[in-house]
Amino acid sequence: MGQDKNMNDIASMSFEQAMAELDRVVEQLESGSAPLEQSIELYTRGTALKARCETLLKEAQAKIEKITLDDKGEPASTAAFDPDA
Repeated sequence: MGQDKNMNDIASMSFEQAMAELDRVVEQLESGSAPLEQSIELYTRGTALKARCETLLKEAQAKIEKITLDDKGEPASTAAFDPDA
């Protein structure tokens, strides 16, 4: 049940909140001071936080592309977002 609560709080986080929490999780893991079970829980949480950040970035990318396309789907005055640029 605690695991579900942890995942629910992640689902409601903003990008900035998720990144800050991910940084905290990484610091804890890198310190090496957490026992094995806690390290596994931290790793699982970190994976969920990373997925949340990726989802929010993809949503932002889609919004940017939508904003920059006209009614016909043609590029407007600016180019679509290119993550490789």
